[in-house]
Amino acid sequence: MEPALNNLPDVSGEIAGRSLDEWNAAYVKVENYFHALRIRNKLLLGQLVLRVIERAQHRAPTEPKRSATELAAEEMDKVVTDWFAAVLQTSPTGTDQMLSTRGRLALLLADMPGKWQDQFLRPGPWPAEFVEAMRETFFRAGPDFQLSKMTPRSLDLGPITTLTNFGRLPYVRMALVWTAFALLLVAVFWLSHGGYEQVKAQWFLLIDWFRQNG
Repeated sequence: MEPALNNLPDVSGEIAGRSLDEWNAAYVKVENYFHALRIRNKLLLGQLVLRVIERAQHRAPTEPKRSATELAAEEMDKVVTDWFAAVLQTSPTGTDQMLSTRGRLALLLADMPGKWQDQFLRPGPWPAEFVEAMRETFFRAGPDFQLSKMTPRSLDLGPITTLTNFGRLPYVRMALVWTAFALLLVAVFWLSHGGYEQVKAQWFLLIDWFRQNG
């Protein structure tokens, strides 16, 4: 394992020409990547992230136009791909451009996070069982390997779908709103012009009828 990060901010508060906020964003990106590979040991995770960040900081002064996150992402991919090549005894610059992808899949198929988390990115030699499992799953995850996919299908809700689509029409919505408003005006007009008194009178007549026939 390479030494931990030694760079400290200069008088301007920067490291290798980049602000602390930039390096913090780069750190989070690398950490999330290793999280995706199910690296859960806090100490190991911190060491791996700092290793990548230190490599990016060595490059930063000579590439002033590149962001810290870009440099860290490139170094992260290079470190991981080179390690895959060493474990799997294959060339990272060969014809197989899917080395990084197949290698990550092999890690999960071989249950590296559960059995050999301490071997991740460690220089060789590695346990023979680990190497054998990695190589076996790597070839199993070859070009012919396909992840099962589910084609999304729209959910048929029958009449509900029809009503929903109908309600999305702007003219229909406008017509419904104006119809409801017109009915409200009619109701207010009727109640304010004797309609309420008529209802009340009918109500009292109904009560009297029940009293007389009850």
